[in-house]
Amino acid sequence: MSTTNGQVLEFKLGEETYCVSIDYVTEIVDIGDLTTVPNSPPHVEGVMDLRGRTTSIVNPKVVFNIGGNGEERRIIVYDPDIVEDQGAAGWLVDEVYQVVQVDEADVDTSPAEDDDAIRGVVKRGDGDFVIWVDPKSVHAG
Repeated sequence: MSTTNGQVLEFKLGEETYCVSIDYVTEIVDIGDLTTVPNSPPHVEGVMDLRGRTTSIVNPKVVFNIGGNGEERRIIVYDPDIVEDQGAAGWLVDEVYQVVQVDEADVDTSPAEDDDAIRGVVKRGDGDFVIWVDPKSVHAG
């Protein structure tokens, strides 16, 4: 497993806080007009034109079986290299919080053994935890 030191972007999905490595993120945008794609998988909400590039928009709540919907307000756009052969992609999230530094000592990777999409759980100083997800694994599936 690669080192878990680095910066992560924290965001809200439903009632939980998640994060991804900032290395994957190219930008954060407000939701625009989405065009639905017939016969697309259930987690694909549609596509949008983002500065001339067709960007697939995924709802990670569907991917991670998270209840609740309708609160999505922002899109985290990922580097196209993480979704090889699929082009640019973004995730609908309820809220984007902050970029934080993560120390390897604060990451519990034991839950990640059962799910390739979960890289680990980050324990914060306030007693809360953040679920660290790997967008590369999500889009590869």
